[in-house]
Amino acid sequence: MAGSSGLGGGARGRQGAGAGPEAALRASRAPLLLVALVLGAYCLCVLPGRCPPAARAPAPAPAPAEPPRAARSPGAPGLPVASGPGRRRFPQALIVGVKKGGTRALLEFLRLHPDVRALGSEPHFFDRCYERGLAWYRNLMPRTLDGQITMEKTPSYFVTQEAPRRIHGMSPDTKLIVVVRNPVTRAISDYAQMLSKTPGLPSFRALAFRQGLGPVDTAWSAVRIGLYAQHLDNWLRYFPLSRFLFVSGERLVSDPAGEVGRVQDFLGLKRVVTDKHFYFNATKGFPCLKKAQGSRSPRCLGRSKGRPHPHVPEAVVQRLRDFYRPFNRKFYQMTGQDFGWD
Repeated sequence: MAGSSGLGGGARGRQGAGAGPEAALRASRAPLLLVALVLGAYCLCVLPGRCPPAARAPAPAPAPAEPPRAARSPGAPGLPVASGPGRRRFPQALIVGVKKGGTRALLEFLRLHPDVRALGSEPHFFDRCYERGLAWYRNLMPRTLDGQITMEKTPSYFVTQEAPRRIHGMSPDTKLIVVVRNPVTRAISDYAQMLSKTPGLPSFRALAFRQGLGPVDTAWSAVRIGLYAQHLDNWLRYFPLSRFLFVSGERLVSDPAGEVGRVQDFLGLKRVVTDKHFYFNATKGFPCLKKAQGSRSPRCLGRSKGRPHPHVPEAVVQRLRDFYRPFNRKFYQMTGQDFGWD
């Protein structure tokens, strides 16, 4: 027992002797690990995520003696259409932008319409998941009956270079809805969302400008998204202006029934969603639904919508207003609408 104790004491002595350098090494690595964690969290906020899983198909029924031929979609020859009540179809309309403009609110408002069937999640097919193929994409869509419209919304499509060509390849008749908002307010809202996920981010000013209040950094996504005229130029290479409806994010808050009415007209739908469906929630500062889809009680959008913005110095805001002004004016000319941001 004594020998055993001596061996144990020797081991402990050797461990104690090496503890000093090892502890110093661990201490020196700690700041590097902290920086790596912050950068990793930031990347999770701004880099594309994973593709959503395809809708799970029901268990196959026993085949009849003479199975009927699968119907074909006129928009994509060779792709079978699901059987059963209704069909899974390619969307006839897409909400393609913009992030933090009010796209989620518009989709939820439109889902009140009995002739609108919309995918709740953002599939990111035309920007992240295109290699999975059109059959996979259509299998994500809800089933619709004749006369109903299939929709989805993915706001990053508007700023994705390849998205217009890919959507045109699916169907050149697709109707495109773009919800736009004052690009300065939109950028701050975008930053607020990033900050909620990554509290250690640099300040808005540090990200929006190079070298203090130097040139505006258009490489930062929060700034780049607001260059609406540049993005629209890319889309007009594939679609005429008549295929677009530009919705004001500001009026979607101040007059939701009016803006949703314009969308219903654009989609060729009867104006079913009207002012009787909305009430203004003073706490959130947003309109809410008096009766949400599939519910008997009122419902507002989630807590992430309408979150308070961080304070941004007025000098920073003014610099961004000046920067965006020529881009805004070009956008007004291109769309034939003055959104009143200047």
